[in-house]
Amino acid sequence: MKLSNRRKFLKNVGLVGAGLFSTNELLSQSNPKVYILNRKYKQENSEFLRYGLIGAGSMGLQNIRTALRHHHTKLTAVCDLYQGRLNSIEKEFGTELFLTKKHEELLKRDDVDIVIIATSDHWHMQIGIDALKAGKHVYCEKPMVHSIQEGNQLIEAWKDSGKIFMVGSQGMSSPGNEKAKELLMEGAIGDLNYAEAIYARHSSSGAWQYRIPQDGNQKNVDWKRFISNTTQREFDPLRFFRWRNYLDYGTGMSGDLFVHLFTSLHFVVDSIGPNTISSLGGLRYWKDGREVPDVMLGIFNYPETESHPGFNLSLYCNFVDPTTKSNILRLVGSEGSMDVGWNTVRLKQNKRAAQNITQKERKKMRLMGYSNPRKQMLPPNETVYKVEDNYRGAHFDHHGALIYAIKTRTPVIQDPIYGFRAAAPALLCNDSYHQKKVIQWDPINLKLI
Repeated sequence: MKLSNRRKFLKNVGLVGAGLFSTNELLSQSNPKVYILNRKYKQENSEFLRYGLIGAGSMGLQNIRTALRHHHTKLTAVCDLYQGRLNSIEKEFGTELFLTKKHEELLKRDDVDIVIIATSDHWHMQIGIDALKAGKHVYCEKPMVHSIQEGNQLIEAWKDSGKIFMVGSQGMSSPGNEKAKELLMEGAIGDLNYAEAIYARHSSSGAWQYRIPQDGNQKNVDWKRFISNTTQREFDPLRFFRWRNYLDYGTGMSGDLFVHLFTSLHFVVDSIGPNTISSLGGLRYWKDGREVPDVMLGIFNYPETESHPGFNLSLYCNFVDPTTKSNILRLVGSEGSMDVGWNTVRLKQNKRAAQNITQKERKKMRLMGYSNPRKQMLPPNETVYKVEDNYRGAHFDHHGALIYAIKTRTPVIQDPIYGFRAAAPALLCNDSYHQKKVIQWDPINLKLI
């Protein structure tokens, strides 16, 4: 890092004036310095946005409840294939709602400006395209598509529509991700070398072994419509209510959880994605007839770009471990590391010897075949950033970002191109696992190599 940029970084985090840093060396601290991340909310105009909810399961309800916490929002229509959910929606939100089991009927309505798509994954693309063609803005749960073959179709429909389409991976809008991006750009950990993340769970709900309602039968479920775009089967309540466990409808651990991590990583690092993808795993504990593993490990190569040096990524997801700290993205650089959560960032910087080497000098040394001077075994300097009390959450902010974009006619970051670049490597993890091979991906042109 150039010295001027380094001093700028130290000034920004408030440590130069406090005398905790010298020009050439970080002085050790017995306890980490803690800073509060303040969230400033954008002002919205008074234009009302009317929502249609398609898919009223747990995530659909979380989404609409969060959206309605914002001013000038209203729920007008709901679509779900299970009558029990429609009954519950009516009790919670009122009898004046339009209720249907056919998403096409909802999309025809003039009193719907924006739709939330929270269905099983295998319906995301078709309903997304239908909604855009109907002139609706879209909030679509991740992953954006069920397979990589669907990605470019949805992107083209979005480009033709002139509407806002945002993918629902809410960590995108977290203050933790935003602070980590700022710190990385300022050179807080030097050159990025490696990244890793873990998702760990051990509960029946966490492993998608959801409760089957007593009235969850063929009379109350439109099973024919549910399977109309995939393999034809006899009615199976497990496949309908626990759809994440089956490949015809869900995308397994990688599509449900890895995609969150790709979304955050790509935002923080300013990356378009990996070019090499491989994964291993297995079904170790939840042997309940599911078709997807409960342990998955992914290894990825990110080539050097104008935005970042080349680095490697490892992702690990399991439903068998209740003891491991989960959902933390760790970035390791030449001069330190960051543990990035949605609400916190823990920055650890290597205590360096007196000689500072600029980025230009580093590059020159690498070209000449020299390595950096030998590092000393010294303790890191640690700084913690955490969100202020009473923060309303990344989910609230993510819906707020969409509302702001619609009202101001400005783009969102997590549009379909961004969403596909996060979904594709996650979905290709499944292909690598099932096909037992390494997969090459072109993240620029969004196609297999």
